[in-house]
Amino acid sequence: MEITATLVKQLRDRTGAPMMDCKQALAENQGDLAQAEVWLRKKGIAAAAKKAARTASEGSIGAYIHAGGKIGVLIELACETDFVARTPEFQALLHDLAMHVAAAAPRYLSREQVPAAVLEQEKEIFRAQMKDSGKPAQVIEKIVEGKLGKFYEETCLLDQRFIKDDKMSVAELVAGKIAQFGENIAVRRFARYKVGEDLG
Repeated sequence: MEITATLVKQLRDRTGAPMMDCKQALAENQGDLAQAEVWLRKKGIAAAAKKAARTASEGSIGAYIHAGGKIGVLIELACETDFVARTPEFQALLHDLAMHVAAAAPRYLSREQVPAAVLEQEKEIFRAQMKDSGKPAQVIEKIVEGKLGKFYEETCLLDQRFIKDDKMSVAELVAGKIAQFGENIAVRRFARYKVGEDLG
């Protein structure tokens, strides 16, 4: 199948990936846009893994106010250079992530930040739910692990499905942007405020 410039532009508009990468992705996937997008995402994640060790000491802090001033978010997104931090694409990502935090209300940034006591409490709840199921202990533990995965997806920002595209997690979104910008990007921290919310 012929890979037209229009098709390449369509894929670039959808992914933000460089033109040559878009052309290669389409060639590798017989012009199938959806498959080419998946191919680019996988390539981006592989590239991101190589860059993840690099220091991201620049970046920007974004703010988002929602629901008539009832919900507010501050989020820090780090990158390697001030040049990238000032690009419209980086600022758009920062805004999207702040909007995601406002909508999805994550409690933690990553799995590593979930306190051990909270994890243990969740496991106990899941085990109690399975207690009278009659299933063997090792099967129950496997089910508990599966439920923990769902818990992470609901409460950890990087594990959550991205609100603007639920086919990817926030971590996958960031990995794709690392490939696009050519440098390490990391969500450092965030704070979400809701009027009337219990501070405890």
